[in-house]
Amino acid sequence: MTTTETAYILIVEDEERLARLVADYLRANGHRVEHLAEGTGVVAWVRHERPDLILLDLMLPGKDGLDICREIRAESSVPIIMTTARVEEIDRLLGLELGADDYVCKPYSPRELVARVKAVLRRTLAPEQPAAESGPLRLYRDELRVRAGEREIELTAVEFALLETLYGAPGRIFSRDRLMDRIYRDHRVVSDRTIDSHVKKLRRKLAELVPDQELIHSVYGVGYRYELPAAGD
Repeated sequence: MTTTETAYILIVEDEERLARLVADYLRANGHRVEHLAEGTGVVAWVRHERPDLILLDLMLPGKDGLDICREIRAESSVPIIMTTARVEEIDRLLGLELGADDYVCKPYSPRELVARVKAVLRRTLAPEQPAAESGPLRLYRDELRVRAGEREIELTAVEFALLETLYGAPGRIFSRDRLMDRIYRDHRVVSDRTIDSHVKKLRRKLAELVPDQELIHSVYGVGYRYELPAAGD
């Protein structure tokens, strides 16, 4: 059984020495690793082999990482960590907009990368529990219920998916487009105002549970994030 300690990881990297180094670190941490050095056959390989996580370089021969990420996300939710020496903010945001789960800039420490891999795998491969907890909240997916202490509320399926996405990565900013992709798996077309409306209703319900804490924060011009209350709040 695949776990966060024994995952099947694909490295897509055209720098052979770097790829070998990263692969050695990952194998030393118990993971099974494959390596592809160019982008053309990546999507077909992923479709056939079904890895648990992909380390995807942005600049590749054959097909670049952004196109690969876009194509993979059209049919799979496999975790993707993008790596690149291009640090311009537009590339960083675009990579995450297309569905990358994390983004690491070169040069990076292999130990740091392994730590990022563990963190992403922990979020995506951890066994599902009947209840999930982040800060003051406990989420019950099968019943669409949320508890805080002795209080409890019910959410709609869309509200629950929205909350689950945000609280699953505290501090991470999700754009409205990214939230649409997570919430509407059928890729229906909805407006930004639809997401804003769901967030407004969700905040109103959460205020019934934790009236003295604001958990979902707006990031002007970008989207939303879930933020854990500071210690002692």
